[in-house]
Amino acid sequence: MQHLAFPDSLKPFVKEVLFLESEEQGAQKFPFYADGFAGIVFSKSKNPFTLQPRGKQLSDFYLYGQTIEPMSLDIEGAFKLVALRLYPFAVRILLGVDPKLLNDDCYDLLKVDSVDSQGTLAQLRKTTTPDKVVAILSSYFNDLLQQASLNPDYRIKLATNLILKSNGKISIKALREQLCIGERTFERHFLKEIGVTPKQFAKIIQFSSSMNQITEKDYVHLTEIGYQNGFADQSHFIRTFKRYTGKTPREFQRQIS
Repeated sequence: MQHLAFPDSLKPFVKEVLFLESEEQGAQKFPFYADGFAGIVFSKSKNPFTLQPRGKQLSDFYLYGQTIEPMSLDIEGAFKLVALRLYPFAVRILLGVDPKLLNDDCYDLLKVDSVDSQGTLAQLRKTTTPDKVVAILSSYFNDLLQQASLNPDYRIKLATNLILKSNGKISIKALREQLCIGERTFERHFLKEIGVTPKQFAKIIQFSSSMNQITEKDYVHLTEIGYQNGFADQSHFIRTFKRYTGKTPREFQRQIS
C-alpha cells in the first residue's frame, strides 16, 4: 500500500490518499475494520469487489461510511484501487445524506447527479497512473463541494478532531465543557453529522489505535497496549477489541503473525 500526494485544498476534508494494487489472479480477501473514517474509492479490475458479509457487489466508484462491524473486500484477480480517506464530517457535507444510512455500507457515486459522475468514471477508467487518478478524484471532490448546500457544524468538526488527536482517550464530558454544549444536544448533533454517537466514535478511535500498535513489528505487550490506549482494564480492552474484529487481541495477533 502506498500513500499518494494530494492537493492542499482537500486537506480540511481528506486525511490521506491510499493506492493498493495486486497482480494475483486468485481469490483475495482484504479485512476492513472500524477506524472512524469514511472514504471515496475508485477501483479498476476485471471482476468487481464484493463487500462481505453483506454479499454486496460494489461499483467501481463509491463512497463508504463508518465501519462498525468487521467486514472484508473480496475480489477474484488483479486490481488497482485508490481511496481518499475522508474525515467523518465530510460525508454529510458532500452528499447531504444521513451518514447513519452509510454505516457498514457503500453508496454508488454514479447515483449522484448534481455533478458529472458518469463522465468522471469514464476519465478514471482511461487513466494509467495513480497520480492522474488522484487529480481526477480531486476535481470531482471539489465539484461535489461546490454543489454542497450544507455547512459543517464546526462544534462537531472540532469534537471529532479532538477525539482523533487524543486517540479516543478524551472524555466526552471534557469535550462538552470545551464546546460549551449540553449532553443531549451534543449527542444529537454528533449523531446527525457523523452517524455514530460521540462515545461510540471515541471507542472506535481507541480501538483503531490499539489495533495499529498490534500490527506494528515492534509492538509492546498486549496488556501495555490496552493501558496505553486508555482502556480501564484488560477485560475492557478484550471486549472492545472483539466487538470490532470478532477476535480477541491475542487471536488477532496470531492471525497476522
